[in-house]
Amino acid sequence: MKLISYQHGGQDSYGAVVGDRVVDLREAFGARAPDLKALIAAGLVQEAAAQVAATPAPALALADVKLLPVVPNPGKIFCIGLNYGEHIRETGKEVTEKPVIFLRVADSQLAHGEDIVRPRVSERLDYEGEIAVVIGKGGRHIAEADAWSHIAGYSCYNDGSVRDWQLHTSQWIPGKNFWKTGAFGPWMVTADEIAPDQKMTLITRLNGQEMQRATTDMMVHSIPRQIAYISAFIPLEPGDVIVTGTPGGVGNKRNPQVFMKPGDVCEIEVDAVGVLRNGIRDE
Repeated sequence: MKLISYQHGGQDSYGAVVGDRVVDLREAFGARAPDLKALIAAGLVQEAAAQVAATPAPALALADVKLLPVVPNPGKIFCIGLNYGEHIRETGKEVTEKPVIFLRVADSQLAHGEDIVRPRVSERLDYEGEIAVVIGKGGRHIAEADAWSHIAGYSCYNDGSVRDWQLHTSQWIPGKNFWKTGAFGPWMVTADEIAPDQKMTLITRLNGQEMQRATTDMMVHSIPRQIAYISAFIPLEPGDVIVTGTPGGVGNKRNPQVFMKPGDVCEIEVDAVGVLRNGIRDE
């Protein structure tokens, strides 16, 4: 099942995509689950699937809604740095025994189809194609062996990075949190459609040219290890997001360097999920 958050008729809602139509779930669940995060937290995803199956002719067209970031209001967004060997080598860094983690704030996110915003203070806006994991069942000290059961679903993510601001100091947070630089979408594919440890292919394209390609088995720190490590220092909660790392081929490390500029189109494709597509504009 493909779950989205969206606006229609001036109202925020969420639902399931069926072909080119949308089954509105906010109306179906009402106060029990007013948004997608609440649906996940209440353990109603399977009930939502039954609701979708019972709606053979959805009234709402996907083309008529304005998509929002998949989870517009996550409590926490954890980003994993330096998690593919080729990216570690191109940055000149060392492989770390534990995952490199930084935080992104929800206000920095944008949806599929929106323009990523190049800030007025920099022209060094870089792409980072990634796979996002949405937590379904929360917990503390989650064992790696149990981690798959804590995942609600998967999405595409572009961890847009303003490189000069990222490198002002040893702390990356400024360059990773500019307004409308973290693209998240178009939807979340529920975990029942992607087998645990299924090998997924991640591809980034800029103006149709392939810039990054990797598979999940190339991660230094696997998705279960990420979940186990993060949950050791803070409880994970339903709707939390883990952005699992970018492969080699980022624009900042190319020769010559390649940065996203107004008029460009960047696509992040995950074969089991879909394609996240965004234009670029100036602030």
